[in-house]
Amino acid sequence: MNGLYLILGHCKMIFLLFMINIIGTIYGYYWYGSQLQSTPSYFIPFVPDSPTASLFFVFVLLAFLFNTNWGLFEALAIMTLFKYGIWAVAMNILTLKVDGNLPWEGYMLIASHLGMAIQGILYAPFYRIKAWHFCVAAIWTLHNEIIDYVFMQYPVYSSLHHYIQEIGYFTFWLSILSIFVTYYLTLRKNRYSLEFFK
Repeated sequence: MNGLYLILGHCKMIFLLFMINIIGTIYGYYWYGSQLQSTPSYFIPFVPDSPTASLFFVFVLLAFLFNTNWGLFEALAIMTLFKYGIWAVAMNILTLKVDGNLPWEGYMLIASHLGMAIQGILYAPFYRIKAWHFCVAAIWTLHNEIIDYVFMQYPVYSSLHHYIQEIGYFTFWLSILSIFVTYYLTLRKNRYSLEFFK
C-alpha cells in the first residue's frame, strides 16, 4: 500500500483531521454570521457553503473512526469540498486582482480552502459511494447554484459584486467539474480502492 494512504488511513490521522474540520466548520459558520442574520430562514441551509462542505466531511471522518462508511456524506463531501475549496481560492485571487491587495485573512482562506479540496480528493479511495448517493449529491450541488445565483444568496465578497454574472457562470461549470471528479474518483470501474484501519 502506498505510504501516503497508510498515514491517511490511520486512526490518529483521521482523528486529527476530524478535530481540524470541526474547528474549521465552526469558524466557517462564524464567518457567515452577519450574512446569515439577514438571510431568510428557508435559505439558511444553502448559504454557508464551505462550512457545510466541511461539516459533511466531519461526518465522513466520524464514520471512519467507527470503522464504517456513510456513502451519502462521502458523496456530498467530496463534491462540495472540491467545488467550494476551488471556488474560494478563485474568489480570493480575484479579490486580490480587483482590489490590488488582500488582507491576511484572504491568504488564510486560500490555504484552508485549498486544503479542503485536497483532503476530499485524497480520501476518495476510502469512499464507498453508490449511484444514488452520487445523484443526491449532484442535485444538492446544482440546486445550490439556483439558490446562489437566481435567488442571489451567494457568499458576499463586496468588491466582486460587479462580476456576479461571470462568477455565477464560472461556478456553474465548477459544479459540473466537481460532479465529474466525484464520478471519476468514486464510481467508475477499476477505480483505486482502499480500506481505512485502526
